[in-house]
Amino acid sequence: MTAAGTADTAGQWVFGGVDSHADTIHVAVVTDNGGHLADAEFPTTPAGYTPALAFLGAHGDVIAIGVEGTASYGTGFTCAARTDGLSVVEVNRPDRAERRRSGKSDPIDAYAAARAALSGRASSAPKDETVTGIRALHNAARSTVKARTAAMNQIGHILIGAPDTIRARYRALRGKPLVDALARLRPAGDAVHAGVLTALKSLARRVQALATEHDKLTAALDDMVTGHNPGLRAAYGVGPDTAAQLLITAGGNPDRLRTEASFAALCGAAPVPASSGKTNRHRLSRGGDRAANAALYRIALVRMASDSRTRDYVARQTAAGRTKKEIIRLLKRAIAREVFRCLTTTVTVPEIADLRPARQAKNITLTAVANHFGVWPAVISCIERGTRRDDDLANAYRDWLTTA
Repeated sequence: MTAAGTADTAGQWVFGGVDSHADTIHVAVVTDNGGHLADAEFPTTPAGYTPALAFLGAHGDVIAIGVEGTASYGTGFTCAARTDGLSVVEVNRPDRAERRRSGKSDPIDAYAAARAALSGRASSAPKDETVTGIRALHNAARSTVKARTAAMNQIGHILIGAPDTIRARYRALRGKPLVDALARLRPAGDAVHAGVLTALKSLARRVQALATEHDKLTAALDDMVTGHNPGLRAAYGVGPDTAAQLLITAGGNPDRLRTEASFAALCGAAPVPASSGKTNRHRLSRGGDRAANAALYRIALVRMASDSRTRDYVARQTAAGRTKKEIIRLLKRAIAREVFRCLTTTVTVPEIADLRPARQAKNITLTAVANHFGVWPAVISCIERGTRRDDDLANAYRDWLTTA
């Protein structure tokens, strides 16, 4: 522990800073004018959080605590501090220029976090722990996709160098038919053929197992996301994966999202001024959460492909001379505005649980309903199951069932 002085600090306003690690947290205290008071190291355990908070409180009235890694190594300390009624703000790591000037050490980072809380540079509330389960399921589901892709790539590479008889047998197959055929293999022949076929069979079964695991994780993620924010999940083109990513980015805490423009900037969907001299223009933002930006991009692609309003908008913008890239940027900005409303307000989702029982009670098939409304049967099925939202069609469907 180090201290800047021995003067009595009781009753003064102080700010705390925490540099968190896997095994330890380094806590620093500064005065309300930025003067260094003291710093100390504590274990990253519940038994260490209590003396850490007492250490902060011993130097004055704690106004706010800046914590690096509130959603990782600093999660436990953040929860303990908020339970004690203290204000905690999320601190990003120092920029490279400041780090080159000041150097790097735990005390330096802890004091920098305290000064960030004091200056207001760090003002975001920590992410709410209610998204912890969503984050865990989302990461697990995405890892199965990466592992499955790696296994499929390995199958392709093995087939490239496989004996001619094996290549000829499976050359015409792709995707799931190829995997299913390889999973049914009975390796035989000489050592080369047996080795290649055994490897292909093992990889194919791995792909099948990963696909099953991904489906289960996605179903669990869908249930959790829908329970957390049914309005967001019901928005057109928003699936379990994209909804989960947007909730993770937002942190499950509406207090973090001050304005709709700041949320768009957080997602990298807000245009950035790029003007100089006589040039007055904006460019695409290359900052923000790129995973959230990718989620907005996927929603935009879905709407461009199947949403009539979006297709009409794209047609108007194309006629006005905009490129596809410019149109997608505009769509992502509009989708960010819609997502912000879903995240910060309660969006009522119409009840659809009565549609399927009403249809089945009258012995009406999905095909008959689809033919009446001029859509595919899958569209009606998705509306009945709540995986696709189209309020106008759902209401028209309900009225039609009433009079059918």
